[in-house]
Amino acid sequence: MDAIHHLVARGHSRLRNGAVMASTKTVAAPDIGTVGFLRWMWRQLTSMRTALILLFLLAVASIPGSIFPQRGIDPILVDAWITDAPTMGPILDTLGFFDVYAAPWFAAVYILLFLSLIGCVLPRTKQHWDAMRSQPPDAPKNLARLPGYAETTTTDPDVLARVERVLLSQRWRVKSGVGWVSAEKGYARETGNLVFHLALILILVGVAIGALFGWRGNVIVKEGGGFSNTLTQYDAWGGGRLASADRLAPFGFTLDEFRAEFDRREAQFGAPSLFEADVLVRPDPTSVDVPVRIEVNAPLTVDGVKVFLVGHGYAPKFQVRDSGGQVVFDDAVAFLPQDGNFTSTGVIKVPDAIPQVGFEGAFLPTAVLIEGAGPQSAFPAPDDPTVFLTAWVGDLGLDGGVPQSIYRLVTDQMEQVDVQIMRPGDVWRLPGGDATIAFTGFDRWASFQIAYDPGKEIALAASVIATLGLMASLFIRRRRLWVRVAPGPDGDTVVQVGALGRSAAVDVQPDIDATIDVAQGGEGRE
Repeated sequence: MDAIHHLVARGHSRLRNGAVMASTKTVAAPDIGTVGFLRWMWRQLTSMRTALILLFLLAVASIPGSIFPQRGIDPILVDAWITDAPTMGPILDTLGFFDVYAAPWFAAVYILLFLSLIGCVLPRTKQHWDAMRSQPPDAPKNLARLPGYAETTTTDPDVLARVERVLLSQRWRVKSGVGWVSAEKGYARETGNLVFHLALILILVGVAIGALFGWRGNVIVKEGGGFSNTLTQYDAWGGGRLASADRLAPFGFTLDEFRAEFDRREAQFGAPSLFEADVLVRPDPTSVDVPVRIEVNAPLTVDGVKVFLVGHGYAPKFQVRDSGGQVVFDDAVAFLPQDGNFTSTGVIKVPDAIPQVGFEGAFLPTAVLIEGAGPQSAFPAPDDPTVFLTAWVGDLGLDGGVPQSIYRLVTDQMEQVDVQIMRPGDVWRLPGGDATIAFTGFDRWASFQIAYDPGKEIALAASVIATLGLMASLFIRRRRLWVRVAPGPDGDTVVQVGALGRSAAVDVQPDIDATIDVAQGGEGRE
């Protein structure tokens, strides 16, 4: 007994010493080297978890494109936003919030997602290709352990051959052995899953082609005015890094007439009921004009370029005479809508007058005077067109070499002289001289977005393929089936059927019931 206690004490002492040694021993981290680190980084990037995180980040990164106006869609609104927010506007502009889909941080997430999807899909594609050419696994010895199991008895000695024949006729992949048959079906489920992910990569490719080689621009065209597809004709133009303004399709068009009608019913008061533009299109400079009607969901297509009708407004017409009676300005000026009733604002610059004169104006299609709110438009149609003008005299600042917006009047070196309310036909004589301005009527203008996107066909085809692949992965059932036969105690044959679904949502009981039906002499319909 003393010897036993002595051995136990020695053992405890060794354990304590070993524990102390283990606690004081420092284990150095393995040096995996640069190649090992890069391999680890690649495994992290190509994991499905990372792909899902990047997909979520891409969705989050797209949110500013829906919140803030984008230069490629409405550059005028972008400039107005920056002007109205002199502190945050330039900061957001520097960060790319007004051109989200061309921002470096959006491109970084986009490229990482592209690489992650490739790294996820290609290895799985190889594994699936190997699985498609492999045979089903041998039947387990104990089928009763499988999630789906049933058994029956039969007097047919060739029951196994008949089961195999029926399974083959139902397009199962079958493998047989002594006393058993193994079958598998639903390989197209994984095929659909891979096709879906490959199509997502193809969508990214199509979007990337459009972003690199595509371009889009915006232009406002007044009734009777024309447009030719050259860079100088655009109010704003932006293209991908590989797009060139020198290769623009040489077409043009003239806005013959623009029509807009508005609903006057109380429930939908002011809602547009008609919105269309009749244009005369010249596919090239030597061709004749072709009349075409452009509507909201019916763009004009010329040489792969699409012309979309995206907005409209009013262009009041003014005639300005100097103190000598000479006409120094006679044109329609596009005013920009500020609300749903088309209360519109704009400016008139007359640099040829002496001294120079400018006007800030508000055009009201249906003018009303609301106490405490000032003049506003009560309806978007021109029921009572009225313009409110503020006259400024002085230096317009056009000779300083700094470009100015045509929708903003720089009044730093000008003096306000008067304010006037005018209706069509009114003439206003400016104070302090014989200069006059006449409100002669109004035209309409239409805003067009002209875009070339060479990747849209690829993205569309990939979207259809992705939908088909997703449907296959959702509705095709991947499962395995095994059948074993053994002699029964009464000289008959015991048939055991086991099945296993390759996903949690697969119900294998119908396959088991159909196989039992075949074993009992039925047809085993699926």
